[in-house]
Amino acid sequence: MAALLPSWVTVTGLTAGATVAVVFLAVQADKGPHPTAAAVRPSASASAGAHPSASPTPVKAPEVPAASGTGRRVVYALGDKRVWLVDATGKASRTFTVWPGTVSPDPGTYVISHTRASTTGSDGVQIEHILYFASKSGLSVAFSNAVDGSSPPPAAGKQTSGIRMPKADGAALWTFGTEPDTKVTVVK
Repeated sequence: MAALLPSWVTVTGLTAGATVAVVFLAVQADKGPHPTAAAVRPSASASAGAHPSASPTPVKAPEVPAASGTGRRVVYALGDKRVWLVDATGKASRTFTVWPGTVSPDPGTYVISHTRASTTGSDGVQIEHILYFASKSGLSVAFSNAVDGSSPPPAAGKQTSGIRMPKADGAALWTFGTEPDTKVTVVK
């Protein structure tokens, strides 16, 4: 039948078919988990049956580490790979997990020394909301998030000191951390 049709009809049909295939694959890829998305795990009491749930069980956020100081501060727990934004009353307004680089700051109290809206990270990834607070092994240690929201693993054999987080958490930390004299307490 293709021999009976003009060549432009065949090309147009092939282009349309290719477009449909690309759109289909993009929709299928979008349904999968994002590489930085946290997996939702059902509670131990969840049943395997296919029935609607009344409401999800809220997950209680971990408490601010006891030995992290007082007052308004950012708390970074190295072992938990977690950050808390703590208000002046000592209550956490937000907490989230982070992806540290290969070089971590020593435990202690720091002050955010300078900020940068955006740049290219040492791993070549475009980053934003950069809050510098320490240095170690000749590297500046800073919180940031990738502009595209990704969290690629550190480059093999390369020392990196960026502490990455999801994009929304990076924006929240930026708002919190750009106030003058914001403390960062690093705990084990």
